[in-house]
Amino acid sequence: MLLEVNNIEVIYNEVILVLKGMSLEVPESSIVTLLGSNGAGKSTTLKATSGLLKPENGETTRGTIAMSGQRIDGLSPEAIVRLGIVQVMEGRHIFEELTVEENLIAGSHVNRKAGQFRDDIEKVYEYFPVLKKLRKRVAGYMSGGEQQMLAIGRAFMTGPRLLLLDEPSLGLAPLVVEGLFEIIVRINQEEKCAILLVEQNANIALDIASYGYIMEKGQIVLEGPVDELKVHKNVKEFYLGIDETGTRKSFREIKHYKRKKRWFSS
Repeated sequence: MLLEVNNIEVIYNEVILVLKGMSLEVPESSIVTLLGSNGAGKSTTLKATSGLLKPENGETTRGTIAMSGQRIDGLSPEAIVRLGIVQVMEGRHIFEELTVEENLIAGSHVNRKAGQFRDDIEKVYEYFPVLKKLRKRVAGYMSGGEQQMLAIGRAFMTGPRLLLLDEPSLGLAPLVVEGLFEIIVRINQEEKCAILLVEQNANIALDIASYGYIMEKGQIVLEGPVDELKVHKNVKEFYLGIDETGTRKSFREIKHYKRKKRWFSS
């Protein structure tokens, strides 16, 4: 098992309990998705794994996080990246004042050997040809989709064993999303890089992942192979927008549906 998150609790500002006994696993070279409503604790789970809680006054107060059997909870973000875990945060965090290629070079200074970054940049350009065309463009002037490609490309430059992707489709057009996820699958298959995916588009997340977890209020309420999750009646209704008759609901109907108190009980 590559990543093991075991019964962790996370508190913000010493009083706000966000994760309450959160556990999940990511096998080597796999794609695992983490789904849930807004505020369920998905991003907090990723930040606890990558060591990025402290800047937000967050702290893991219970449980363990391990990579290949080595505990990483308590390590600095820099140390965690050097072990091969890198997070692509929601909102396309890039160096907007640098060019595309300068952003990629910045990502190469973690785990790559001297001189290797040129080969790695060419690999990024192979996955994202548009970045090669824009390599001298200042990153802040690119479109949202191009910036998301750059954020993933820069993460690739660290030589990751596990990519933590937080809402990569957010704010992007459907055609851009489709192309982006095709590349994410290629990176997983060709580089044997495991992926833990937090994604608002449950349909596409369940299509590319092999295993999924559903979070509610800081806890896992359902998990299983994606083929089983896709046919679970509550997953179909609340995440895929399909009712018991097989009719797809509108976004408005899904958004305003009042959830049952224990909707995963059956």
